[in-house]
Amino acid sequence: MPPATDLSTVTRPRTSLLLTPFEMADGEVRFIWTTFSADQIDLNFGNPEVLLRMVDVLLDYLQKGADYVRLDAVGYMWKTPGTRCIHLEKPHLLVKLFSAIANEVAPGTVIITENNMPHKDSVSYFGDGHDEAQMVYQFSLPPLVLHAIHLGSGRALSQWAGALEHGNGGTTFFNFLASHNGIGLNPTRGILSEVEIVALVRELALEGALMSDKNNPDGTTSPHEINVTYFDALNRRQDDDDATRLRRFLLAYAILLAFLGVPAIYIRSMLGSRNDYDGMKAADHNRAINRQKFDLKMIETALAGGDALRHAVYTQLSRLIQLRSPFIPTI
Repeated sequence: MPPATDLSTVTRPRTSLLLTPFEMADGEVRFIWTTFSADQIDLNFGNPEVLLRMVDVLLDYLQKGADYVRLDAVGYMWKTPGTRCIHLEKPHLLVKLFSAIANEVAPGTVIITENNMPHKDSVSYFGDGHDEAQMVYQFSLPPLVLHAIHLGSGRALSQWAGALEHGNGGTTFFNFLASHNGIGLNPTRGILSEVEIVALVRELALEGALMSDKNNPDGTTSPHEINVTYFDALNRRQDDDDATRLRRFLLAYAILLAFLGVPAIYIRSMLGSRNDYDGMKAADHNRAINRQKFDLKMIETALAGGDALRHAVYTQLSRLIQLRSPFIPTI
């Protein structure tokens, strides 16, 4: 993309450069679209060769027996300068194409779309209930559960949950509380007020959480996500009672496991991980705070009882999952 192109209307999840200069093999410097970061170049699905290559990737996964296929950040798949470049018609057509291919080649494959966006945008990728995704990530759940426990009130969570549509039996939600990324705040907009969002951000920052911002079309920035492990997000630094910490954590995951849809639990939550400040400093980016690297023997020792908190989280969360598993729906 020529660097002089007016891209001021583009929706961004980051504050980094949208166009990153790269030196090509012939020495020419070209400006390449990087929605997320300089090490993650966007694909041009308007190029038929790129589209066919990605269809080959999908077919390779299906041939190897993949039952679930996650389409990452689908809303950003198509660029039209002068627009927001998100949730245009073409991303929906691409999801329909990938879903149709999967249904033809491997009937029963579940297509899951990932969109760290407000709820109405995420569920739009259900299409008509048959022609796009079978599951969508439920990004509103992590911050709303966190807000409810910190506030001591489930009002906002209950009102939002009560308004959810149950689908047609062929679609459902992919529910989670933590992932390799931060806790997104965009999905709470329209559910929580901006005052409530800022209050939650400030409270968690005081407790050691980190924040990542995003650029807005008007030139301002706003909080995009909270970078913290979900275990530490629920607790206060001055707490010295692991039993209380554990009860808060199990409360949050009991809500997850009881919620409409299919629950998913991040490995670091399953293992009771705390904020990894050393790992974050070594990687030099905030998200590494919840991406701790594990040594197998250390984990085996910890889960066998060598680390009382990890052992308690793992065993008690496992019991909750066993209670839930007979009732997990198939679609």
